[in-house]
Amino acid sequence: MVGPHPFHMAGEKYVHAVAKGADALPVLLPVLPEPLGVAELLASVDGILLTGSPSNVEPTRYGGAASAPGTLHDPERDATSLPLIPAAVAAGVPVLGLCRGFQEMNVAFGGTLWQRLQEVPGYLDHRENKDDPLEQQYASVHTVTLSAGGILRTLSDREVIDVNSLHSQGVKDLAPGLVVEARAPDGLIEGFSVAGAPAFAVAVQWHPEWRVMSNSFSTALFAAFGQAARMRAANSQKR
Repeated sequence: MVGPHPFHMAGEKYVHAVAKGADALPVLLPVLPEPLGVAELLASVDGILLTGSPSNVEPTRYGGAASAPGTLHDPERDATSLPLIPAAVAAGVPVLGLCRGFQEMNVAFGGTLWQRLQEVPGYLDHRENKDDPLEQQYASVHTVTLSAGGILRTLSDREVIDVNSLHSQGVKDLAPGLVVEARAPDGLIEGFSVAGAPAFAVAVQWHPEWRVMSNSFSTALFAAFGQAARMRAANSQKR
């Protein structure tokens, strides 16, 4: 809500990352009370970016316990994105999931989530300090190790990269058919891909859209997504 009216919005950092990093035209897909048809959506796009959000996937979607009081949810986004994700991957539409989008992809394929990582023994506190300036909130705070032979590893000349961390939820059980692409020092899965996907289908827990053009890995990630979308567009025109 903005004032008394509901709005459909996307953060400028995501729009900029698609426009500049992926060299593509960003178009917002609305999440309505009556979800748009999956087939119609997939016929209209060349790639799907699942953005981060202040909201979390409703735990009823993966058999989790009730959320802590005050947790933000977006049931209309869940109703749109969760059936859309596996259909997009199966149709060869490139998909890139970030933060909430990363968690959505895991749930869409049958995985589960930790709701409050900071309360789970053995895990780091992956949250940002919301009182800090944005530059500090989005600064790199820990490393991730990229899996040998993985898609993400091909985008970097280093096995270990530095990433930001602004989340309290994370992957508990990785969904069947997903392949680990990156892990944090505490073992938390921070990146995965969809095994056997006919096109680019990758998600990361951090926020590569932030200052996308000033980080070589983030630039490479969005460039790979954009290239996959252009291949999808070219192949669609041949049909």
